[in-house]
Amino acid sequence: MSAVPAGDPSGPTDERAPAPALAGLRERKKQRTRFALLDAALELFLAQGYEETTIDEIVAAVDVSQRTFFRYFATKEDVVTSFLAEHDDVLTEALATRPRGERPFTALLESLRVMLRTIAEGDPADGTRFRRVRQVIEATPSLMAAQMARHSASAETLAAEIARREGVDLEHDLRPRIVVAFFLAAVKVAFEDCARHDIWDAGTVASRVEEAVALVAQTMRDWI
Repeated sequence: MSAVPAGDPSGPTDERAPAPALAGLRERKKQRTRFALLDAALELFLAQGYEETTIDEIVAAVDVSQRTFFRYFATKEDVVTSFLAEHDDVLTEALATRPRGERPFTALLESLRVMLRTIAEGDPADGTRFRRVRQVIEATPSLMAAQMARHSASAETLAAEIARREGVDLEHDLRPRIVVAFFLAAVKVAFEDCARHDIWDAGTVASRVEEAVALVAQTMRDWI
């Protein structure tokens, strides 16, 4: 049998390593399934209530199995909270890569810009999803509690990273937690202001949040 010339497309391929195009197709399919579950769940939560909606109803709306649901979400609560937690992860990862020596609040602001760009350049439907997530959380006491726990965990993670960057002991130095508290308070105020004015476009929300965080430094200089 003659050897197959190198580079001959008719030669054997390594089936263990899918072609990049195939791998990309699989990822897009997984992302579509995840968003379909998220969108169906939010629609049901708003129509009949979070507590009243079952996982069976969610998977039936998308025509998938419960097994498929649990590939993407650990619990029903995770359907709502994971959408916001993903943004927390982007912020934390961006902060860890900021240049050494950058002032803490500046590092947080620049990391926020990365997160906001990710939102603004992402799926255009994310604005609608974010609005629905907020509506479901605000109408559900158990989800409000979960949101507060997520917020506290995120604040602690950011404070730990600031402490690491500054070379201080988080257990005995309050400054990392203080600067993170100011930062997250500005983000919260900006998001709530957008919600009050029914602003959900990702780009506009990003601009409003960035403006609010930048205003913190000026407010602290002028008012404190």
